[in-house]
Amino acid sequence: MPDAPQDDPITPPPRLGEVARLFLKLGFTAFGGPAAHVALIEEEVVARRRWVDRQHFLDMVSAVNFVPGPNSTELAIHLGQVRAGFPGLVVAGVCFIVPAMLIILPLAWTYVTFQRLPAFGDALVGIKACMVAIVVVALVRFARTGIKDAFTGAVAALALVASLLLRYYDVPQQELIILAVAAVAGLMWYARGTTPVAGEETRSASGAAKGSASVMPLLLSPATIGAAGFSGQLVQMALFFLKVGATLFGSGYVLASFLQSGLVDQHHWLTNQELLDAIAVGQVTPGPLLTAATFIGYVLGARNFGGGTVGGVIGGVVATVAIFLPAFVFISVSGHLLPRLRKSPLARGALDGMNAAVVSLILVVSLWFARSVLYAPAGVHWLATVIFLVSLATLLATRVNATWLILASGVVGVVAHKLHWA
Repeated sequence: MPDAPQDDPITPPPRLGEVARLFLKLGFTAFGGPAAHVALIEEEVVARRRWVDRQHFLDMVSAVNFVPGPNSTELAIHLGQVRAGFPGLVVAGVCFIVPAMLIILPLAWTYVTFQRLPAFGDALVGIKACMVAIVVVALVRFARTGIKDAFTGAVAALALVASLLLRYYDVPQQELIILAVAAVAGLMWYARGTTPVAGEETRSASGAAKGSASVMPLLLSPATIGAAGFSGQLVQMALFFLKVGATLFGSGYVLASFLQSGLVDQHHWLTNQELLDAIAVGQVTPGPLLTAATFIGYVLGARNFGGGTVGGVIGGVVATVAIFLPAFVFISVSGHLLPRLRKSPLARGALDGMNAAVVSLILVVSLWFARSVLYAPAGVHWLATVIFLVSLATLLATRVNATWLILASGVVGVVAHKLHWA
Protein backbone atom coordinates (compact mmCIF):
# COMPACT_ATOMS: atom_id res chain seq x y z
CA MET A 1 0.00 0.00 0.00
CA PRO A 2 1.32 3.47 -0.75
CA ASP A 3 2.53 5.68 2.08
CA ALA A 4 0.65 8.77 3.11
CA PRO A 5 2.52 11.85 1.86
CA GLN A 6 5.01 12.99 4.47
CA ASP A 7 4.49 16.67 3.74
CA ASP A 8 0.71 16.58 3.56
CA PRO A 9 -0.93 18.99 6.03
CA ILE A 10 -3.89 17.93 8.11
CA THR A 11 -6.57 19.65 6.06
CA PRO A 12 -9.96 18.40 7.30
CA PRO A 13 -11.31 20.21 10.36
CA PRO A 14 -11.33 18.19 13.58
CA ARG A 15 -14.69 16.57 14.27
CA LEU A 16 -15.78 14.55 17.27
CA GLY A 17 -18.14 12.48 15.15
CA GLU A 18 -15.42 10.98 12.99
CA VAL A 19 -13.29 10.29 16.07
CA ALA A 20 -16.21 8.48 17.72
CA ARG A 21 -17.07 6.45 14.60
CA LEU A 22 -13.50 5.34 13.98
CA PHE A 23 -12.69 4.23 17.51
CA LEU A 24 -16.06 2.56 18.01
CA LYS A 25 -15.32 0.49 14.91
CA LEU A 26 -11.84 -0.32 16.14
CA GLY A 27 -13.20 -1.13 19.58
CA PHE A 28 -15.40 -3.84 18.06
CA THR A 29 -12.81 -5.24 15.61
CA ALA A 30 -9.34 -4.72 17.13
CA PHE A 31 -8.38 -8.29 17.99
CA GLY A 32 -4.90 -9.61 18.57
CA GLY A 33 -3.27 -7.50 21.28
CA PRO A 34 -1.26 -4.24 21.29
CA ALA A 35 0.84 -4.83 18.14
CA ALA A 36 -2.27 -5.68 16.12
CA HIS A 37 -4.10 -2.67 17.56
CA VAL A 38 -1.27 -0.35 16.52
CA ALA A 39 -1.33 -1.85 13.02
CA LEU A 40 -5.09 -1.35 12.69
CA ILE A 41 -4.93 2.22 14.00
CA GLU A 42 -2.08 3.03 11.59
CA GLU A 43 -4.11 1.66 8.69
CA GLU A 44 -7.03 3.92 9.58
CA VAL A 45 -5.42 7.20 10.66
CA VAL A 46 -2.35 7.23 8.37
CA ALA A 47 -3.05 5.20 5.23
CA ARG A 48 -6.80 5.85 4.89
CA ARG A 49 -7.74 9.07 6.70
CA ARG A 50 -4.33 10.82 6.77
CA TRP A 51 -4.96 12.51 10.10
CA VAL A 52 -1.17 12.42 10.70
CA ASP A 53 1.80 11.33 8.63
CA ARG A 54 3.61 8.10 9.40
CA GLN A 55 6.56 9.88 11.04
CA HIS A 56 4.23 11.61 13.49
CA PHE A 57 2.44 8.32 14.14
CA LEU A 58 5.70 6.52 14.95
CA ASP A 59 6.64 9.37 17.29
CA MET A 60 3.36 8.78 19.14
CA VAL A 61 3.99 5.03 19.35
CA SER A 62 7.42 5.70 20.85
CA ALA A 63 6.14 8.34 23.28
CA VAL A 64 3.32 6.28 24.82
CA ASN A 65 5.83 3.63 25.86
CA PHE A 66 7.11 6.10 28.45
CA VAL A 67 3.65 6.63 29.96
CA PRO A 68 2.19 4.08 32.41
CA GLY A 69 -0.85 2.24 31.12
CA PRO A 70 -1.97 0.28 28.05
CA ASN A 71 0.02 1.51 25.05
CA SER A 72 -2.53 0.97 22.28
CA THR A 73 -5.32 2.60 24.31
CA GLU A 74 -3.10 5.58 25.08
CA LEU A 75 -2.27 5.83 21.38
CA ALA A 76 -6.00 6.01 20.60
CA ILE A 77 -6.49 8.65 23.31
CA HIS A 78 -3.57 10.70 21.99
CA LEU A 79 -4.85 10.58 18.42
CA GLY A 80 -8.27 11.75 19.60
CA GLN A 81 -6.55 14.66 21.32
CA VAL A 82 -4.60 15.58 18.18
CA ARG A 83 -7.70 15.37 16.03
CA ALA A 84 -10.29 17.08 18.22
CA GLY A 85 -8.62 18.49 21.33
CA PHE A 86 -9.57 17.49 24.86
CA PRO A 87 -13.11 16.34 23.90
CA GLY A 88 -11.54 14.13 21.23
CA LEU A 89 -9.19 12.65 23.84
CA VAL A 90 -12.14 11.55 25.98
CA VAL A 91 -14.30 10.37 23.08
CA ALA A 92 -11.53 8.32 21.42
CA GLY A 93 -10.62 6.53 24.64
CA VAL A 94 -14.19 5.81 25.70
CA CYS A 95 -15.20 4.58 22.24
CA PHE A 96 -12.15 2.29 22.05
CA ILE A 97 -12.77 0.77 25.51
CA VAL A 98 -16.57 0.53 25.83
CA PRO A 99 -17.20 -2.04 23.03
CA ALA A 100 -14.98 -4.60 24.76
CA MET A 101 -16.72 -3.89 28.07
CA LEU A 102 -20.14 -4.44 26.48
CA ILE A 103 -18.96 -7.75 24.99
CA ILE A 104 -17.30 -8.97 28.18
CA LEU A 105 -20.15 -8.26 30.62
CA PRO A 106 -22.47 -10.92 29.09
CA LEU A 107 -19.54 -13.36 28.99
CA ALA A 108 -18.91 -12.71 32.67
CA TRP A 109 -22.60 -13.32 33.42
CA THR A 110 -22.39 -16.62 31.55
CA TYR A 111 -19.26 -17.55 33.50
CA VAL A 112 -20.79 -16.81 36.90
CA THR A 113 -24.11 -18.47 36.01
CA PHE A 114 -22.88 -21.61 34.24
CA GLN A 115 -19.28 -21.81 35.52
CA ARG A 116 -17.84 -21.97 32.03
CA LEU A 117 -16.99 -19.81 29.02
CA PRO A 118 -18.45 -20.21 25.52
CA ALA A 119 -16.14 -21.49 22.79
CA PHE A 120 -14.51 -18.87 20.56
CA GLY A 121 -11.96 -21.01 18.75
CA ASP A 122 -13.59 -21.37 15.34
CA ALA A 123 -13.90 -17.68 14.54
CA LEU A 124 -10.64 -16.74 16.26
CA VAL A 125 -8.58 -19.04 14.04
CA GLY A 126 -9.50 -16.90 11.04
CA ILE A 127 -9.46 -13.54 12.83
CA LYS A 128 -6.03 -14.01 14.38
CA ALA A 129 -4.53 -15.24 11.10
CA CYS A 130 -5.83 -12.10 9.40
CA MET A 131 -4.42 -9.96 12.22
CA VAL A 132 -0.96 -11.45 11.62
CA ALA A 133 -1.15 -10.24 8.01
CA ILE A 134 -2.26 -6.76 9.13
CA VAL A 135 0.67 -6.53 11.55
CA VAL A 136 3.15 -7.63 8.85
CA VAL A 137 1.94 -4.94 6.43
CA ALA A 138 2.13 -2.29 9.15
CA LEU A 139 5.62 -3.46 10.10
CA VAL A 140 6.81 -2.94 6.52
CA ARG A 141 5.41 0.59 6.55
CA PHE A 142 7.01 1.38 9.90
CA ALA A 143 10.37 0.06 8.71
CA ARG A 144 10.29 2.30 5.61
CA THR A 145 9.67 5.33 7.82
CA GLY A 146 11.63 4.50 10.97
CA ILE A 147 14.80 3.13 9.36
CA LYS A 148 15.98 6.01 7.22
CA ASP A 149 19.80 5.80 7.31
CA ALA A 150 22.75 3.76 8.53
CA PHE A 151 22.43 5.01 12.11
CA THR A 152 18.74 4.12 12.53
CA GLY A 153 19.42 0.79 10.78
CA ALA A 154 22.12 0.03 13.34
CA VAL A 155 19.80 1.01 16.22
CA ALA A 156 17.09 -1.27 14.85
CA ALA A 157 19.51 -4.20 14.52
CA LEU A 158 20.87 -3.75 18.05
CA ALA A 159 17.37 -3.33 19.45
CA LEU A 160 16.33 -6.60 17.79
CA VAL A 161 19.23 -8.48 19.38
CA ALA A 162 18.60 -6.82 22.76
CA SER A 163 14.89 -7.63 22.64
CA LEU A 164 15.53 -11.31 21.93
CA LEU A 165 18.11 -11.54 24.72
CA LEU A 166 15.98 -9.72 27.28
CA ARG A 167 13.00 -11.93 26.43
CA TYR A 168 15.14 -15.03 26.78
CA TYR A 169 16.28 -13.97 30.26
CA ASP A 170 12.79 -12.65 31.16
CA VAL A 171 14.05 -9.19 32.13
CA PRO A 172 11.22 -6.91 33.33
CA GLN A 173 10.40 -3.62 31.55
CA GLN A 174 12.18 -4.76 28.39
CA GLU A 175 10.53 -2.26 26.04
CA LEU A 176 11.22 0.66 28.35
CA ILE A 177 14.90 -0.24 28.71
CA ILE A 178 15.45 -0.64 24.96
CA LEU A 179 13.60 2.55 24.05
CA ALA A 180 15.43 4.57 26.71
CA VAL A 181 18.83 3.40 25.43
CA ALA A 182 17.78 4.08 21.83
CA ALA A 183 16.61 7.59 22.78
CA VAL A 184 19.93 8.40 24.44
CA ALA A 185 21.84 7.01 21.45
CA GLY A 186 19.77 9.08 19.03
CA LEU A 187 20.20 12.24 21.09
CA MET A 188 23.99 11.80 21.28
CA TRP A 189 24.28 10.98 17.57
CA TYR A 190 22.18 13.97 16.63
CA ALA A 191 24.28 16.23 18.87
CA ARG A 192 27.26 15.28 16.71
CA GLY A 193 25.39 16.63 13.68
CA THR A 194 25.11 13.37 11.76
CA THR A 195 21.36 12.68 12.01
CA PRO A 196 19.11 14.44 9.48
CA VAL A 197 16.15 16.42 10.75
CA ALA A 198 12.87 14.69 9.96
CA GLY A 199 9.22 15.21 10.73
CA GLU A 200 6.81 18.05 10.38
CA GLU A 201 5.20 20.38 12.83
CA THR A 202 1.63 19.57 13.66
CA ARG A 203 -0.73 21.50 15.79
CA SER A 204 -1.08 20.48 19.41
CA ALA A 205 -4.43 20.31 21.07
CA SER A 206 -4.79 23.44 23.19
CA GLY A 207 -5.92 23.06 26.72
CA ALA A 208 -5.13 19.34 26.77
CA ALA A 209 -4.75 19.23 30.49
CA LYS A 210 -7.67 21.56 31.10
CA GLY A 211 -10.45 19.76 32.83
CA SER A 212 -8.59 16.46 33.13
CA ALA A 213 -9.17 16.43 36.83
CA SER A 214 -12.93 16.55 36.25
CA VAL A 215 -13.12 13.60 33.83
CA MET A 216 -14.38 10.29 35.17
CA PRO A 217 -12.78 10.57 38.68
CA LEU A 218 -16.26 11.68 39.71
CA LEU A 219 -17.38 8.14 38.97
CA LEU A 220 -15.11 6.98 41.77
CA SER A 221 -15.83 9.77 44.26
CA PRO A 222 -17.06 8.73 47.73
CA ALA A 223 -20.45 10.35 47.13
CA THR A 224 -21.02 8.43 43.90
CA ILE A 225 -19.87 5.17 45.45
CA GLY A 226 -22.10 5.69 48.47
CA ALA A 227 -25.13 6.61 46.36
CA ALA A 228 -24.72 3.44 44.32
CA GLY A 229 -24.55 1.35 47.47
CA PHE A 230 -21.06 0.04 46.86
CA SER A 231 -19.57 -1.99 49.67
CA GLY A 232 -16.17 -1.39 51.19
CA GLN A 233 -14.86 -4.32 49.14
CA LEU A 234 -15.89 -2.64 45.88
CA VAL A 235 -14.08 0.51 46.95
CA GLN A 236 -11.03 -1.60 47.75
CA MET A 237 -11.28 -3.26 44.34
CA ALA A 238 -11.56 0.13 42.60
CA LEU A 239 -8.45 1.41 44.38
CA PHE A 240 -6.56 -1.76 43.42
CA PHE A 241 -7.35 -1.36 39.72
CA LEU A 242 -6.61 2.36 39.89
CA LYS A 243 -3.13 1.50 41.21
CA VAL A 244 -2.62 -1.08 38.45
CA GLY A 245 -3.60 1.42 35.75
CA ALA A 246 -1.26 4.06 37.20
CA THR A 247 1.81 1.81 37.52
CA LEU A 248 1.59 -0.67 34.63
CA PHE A 249 4.38 -0.01 32.12
CA GLY A 250 4.74 -1.65 28.73
CA SER A 251 2.14 -3.74 26.94
CA GLY A 252 -0.93 -5.26 28.51
CA TYR A 253 0.75 -8.67 28.58
CA VAL A 254 2.52 -7.87 31.87
CA LEU A 255 -0.90 -7.43 33.46
CA ALA A 256 -1.04 -11.04 34.66
CA SER A 257 1.73 -10.61 37.25
CA PHE A 258 0.03 -7.51 38.70
CA LEU A 259 -3.30 -9.31 39.01
CA GLN A 260 -1.73 -12.49 40.35
CA SER A 261 -0.04 -10.73 43.26
CA GLY A 262 -3.02 -8.53 44.11
CA LEU A 263 -6.14 -10.59 43.43
CA VAL A 264 -4.88 -14.11 44.11
CA ASP A 265 -1.99 -13.83 46.57
CA GLN A 266 -2.92 -10.72 48.57
CA HIS A 267 -6.73 -10.43 48.63
CA HIS A 268 -7.57 -14.09 47.78
CA TRP A 269 -10.52 -12.90 45.67
CA LEU A 270 -9.77 -15.21 42.73
CA THR A 271 -8.17 -18.60 42.19
CA ASN A 272 -5.35 -19.08 39.69
CA GLN A 273 -7.75 -20.73 37.24
CA GLU A 274 -10.27 -17.88 37.50
CA LEU A 275 -7.49 -15.38 36.83
CA LEU A 276 -6.39 -17.37 33.77
CA ASP A 277 -9.99 -17.40 32.55
CA ALA A 278 -10.17 -13.61 32.95
CA ILE A 279 -6.94 -13.10 31.00
CA ALA A 280 -8.21 -15.46 28.30
CA VAL A 281 -11.39 -13.42 27.92
CA GLY A 282 -9.32 -10.26 27.55
CA GLN A 283 -7.26 -11.94 24.83
CA VAL A 284 -10.08 -13.42 22.75
CA THR A 285 -12.31 -10.33 22.76
CA PRO A 286 -11.56 -7.17 20.75
CA GLY A 287 -10.12 -4.06 22.33
CA PRO A 288 -7.49 -3.62 25.07
CA LEU A 289 -6.33 -6.62 27.08
CA LEU A 290 -6.88 -4.58 30.24
CA THR A 291 -10.63 -5.04 29.80
CA ALA A 292 -9.99 -8.32 31.61
CA ALA A 293 -10.69 -5.99 34.56
CA THR A 294 -14.31 -5.80 33.37
CA PHE A 295 -14.63 -9.57 33.67
CA ILE A 296 -12.94 -9.64 37.07
CA GLY A 297 -15.04 -6.74 38.35
CA TYR A 298 -18.25 -8.51 37.34
CA VAL A 299 -17.21 -11.81 38.95
CA LEU A 300 -16.21 -10.08 42.19
CA GLY A 301 -19.24 -7.81 42.33
CA ALA A 302 -21.75 -10.55 41.52
CA ARG A 303 -20.27 -13.44 43.49
CA ASN A 304 -17.59 -12.49 46.01
CA PHE A 305 -19.23 -9.24 47.13
CA GLY A 306 -22.77 -10.63 47.03
CA GLY A 307 -24.26 -8.13 44.59
CA GLY A 308 -25.83 -10.52 42.10
CA THR A 309 -26.25 -9.45 38.47
CA VAL A 310 -26.67 -5.74 39.30
CA GLY A 311 -23.66 -5.79 41.59
CA GLY A 312 -21.68 -7.59 38.91
CA VAL A 313 -22.46 -4.95 36.28
CA ILE A 314 -21.55 -2.19 38.74
CA GLY A 315 -18.35 -4.01 39.66
CA GLY A 316 -17.43 -4.49 36.00
CA VAL A 317 -17.96 -0.81 35.18
CA VAL A 318 -16.08 0.41 38.27
CA ALA A 319 -13.12 -1.89 37.57
CA THR A 320 -12.99 -0.73 33.93
CA VAL A 321 -13.11 2.96 34.83
CA ALA A 322 -10.49 2.53 37.55
CA ILE A 323 -7.90 0.68 35.44
CA PHE A 324 -8.19 3.00 32.41
CA LEU A 325 -8.65 6.34 34.19
CA PRO A 326 -4.89 6.96 34.69
CA ALA A 327 -4.30 6.65 30.93
CA PHE A 328 -6.73 9.52 30.26
CA VAL A 329 -5.08 11.69 32.89
CA PHE A 330 -1.50 10.91 31.77
CA ILE A 331 -2.21 11.63 28.09
CA SER A 332 -4.23 14.78 28.85
CA VAL A 333 -1.26 16.13 30.80
CA SER A 334 1.62 14.90 28.62
CA GLY A 335 0.10 14.71 25.13
CA HIS A 336 0.63 18.38 24.35
CA LEU A 337 4.38 18.01 24.95
CA LEU A 338 5.05 15.80 21.91
CA PRO A 339 4.58 18.52 19.26
CA ARG A 340 7.12 20.66 21.14
CA LEU A 341 9.57 17.79 21.31
CA ARG A 342 9.18 17.13 17.60
CA LYS A 343 10.33 20.71 16.87
CA SER A 344 13.47 20.35 18.99
CA PRO A 345 16.50 19.14 16.98
CA LEU A 346 17.95 17.14 19.88
CA ALA A 347 14.59 15.63 20.83
CA ARG A 348 14.06 14.78 17.13
CA GLY A 349 17.22 12.69 17.26
CA ALA A 350 15.99 10.88 20.37
CA LEU A 351 12.63 10.17 18.69
CA ASP A 352 14.40 8.85 15.58
CA GLY A 353 16.37 6.44 17.74
CA MET A 354 13.22 5.26 19.53
CA ASN A 355 11.31 4.87 16.28
CA ALA A 356 14.00 2.59 14.88
CA ALA A 357 13.85 0.53 18.08
CA VAL A 358 10.05 0.37 17.88
CA VAL A 359 10.32 -1.33 14.49
CA SER A 360 12.40 -4.11 16.04
CA LEU A 361 10.14 -4.43 19.08
CA ILE A 362 7.09 -4.84 16.85
CA LEU A 363 9.00 -7.37 14.74
CA VAL A 364 9.73 -9.52 17.81
CA VAL A 365 6.12 -9.37 18.98
CA SER A 366 4.96 -10.16 15.44
CA LEU A 367 7.14 -13.27 15.27
CA TRP A 368 5.74 -14.51 18.58
CA PHE A 369 2.20 -13.71 17.49
CA ALA A 370 2.63 -15.45 14.13
CA ARG A 371 4.13 -18.54 15.73
CA SER A 372 1.25 -18.85 18.21
CA VAL A 373 -1.35 -18.49 15.43
CA LEU A 374 0.16 -20.36 12.47
CA TYR A 375 1.51 -23.37 14.35
CA ALA A 376 -0.54 -26.00 16.19
CA PRO A 377 0.84 -28.73 18.50
CA ALA A 378 0.77 -31.13 15.55
CA GLY A 379 2.60 -28.75 13.19
CA VAL A 380 1.62 -26.00 10.78
CA HIS A 381 -2.02 -24.94 11.12
CA TRP A 382 -2.97 -25.12 7.46
CA LEU A 383 -6.25 -23.18 7.68
CA ALA A 384 -4.64 -20.29 9.61
CA THR A 385 -1.72 -20.27 7.17
CA VAL A 386 -4.02 -20.09 4.13
CA ILE A 387 -6.08 -17.27 5.67
CA PHE A 388 -2.86 -15.42 6.54
CA LEU A 389 -1.44 -15.70 3.02
CA VAL A 390 -4.70 -14.69 1.35
CA SER A 391 -5.14 -11.75 3.74
CA LEU A 392 -1.55 -10.63 3.19
CA ALA A 393 -1.89 -10.78 -0.60
CA THR A 394 -5.20 -8.90 -0.44
CA LEU A 395 -3.77 -6.14 1.76
CA LEU A 396 -0.73 -5.69 -0.49
CA ALA A 397 -2.65 -5.75 -3.76
CA THR A 398 -5.78 -3.75 -2.85
CA ARG A 399 -6.98 -0.98 -0.58
CA VAL A 400 -9.65 -3.13 1.05
CA ASN A 401 -10.77 -1.96 4.48
CA ALA A 402 -9.13 -4.23 7.05
CA THR A 403 -12.38 -4.41 9.03
CA TRP A 404 -14.13 -6.36 6.26
CA LEU A 405 -11.14 -8.65 5.92
CA ILE A 406 -11.24 -9.43 9.66
CA LEU A 407 -14.96 -10.22 9.56
CA ALA A 408 -14.58 -12.38 6.44
CA SER A 409 -11.69 -14.29 8.03
CA GLY A 410 -13.80 -15.01 11.10
CA VAL A 411 -16.62 -16.34 8.94
CA VAL A 412 -14.18 -18.54 7.01
CA GLY A 413 -12.88 -19.96 10.28
CA VAL A 414 -16.39 -20.83 11.48
CA VAL A 415 -17.46 -22.36 8.15
CA ALA A 416 -14.25 -24.39 7.82
CA HIS A 417 -14.76 -25.93 11.25
CA LYS A 418 -18.45 -26.64 10.60
CA LEU A 419 -17.46 -28.48 7.43
CA HIS A 420 -14.66 -30.29 9.31
CA TRP A 421 -11.97 -28.78 7.12
CA ALA A 422 -9.85 -27.95 10.13
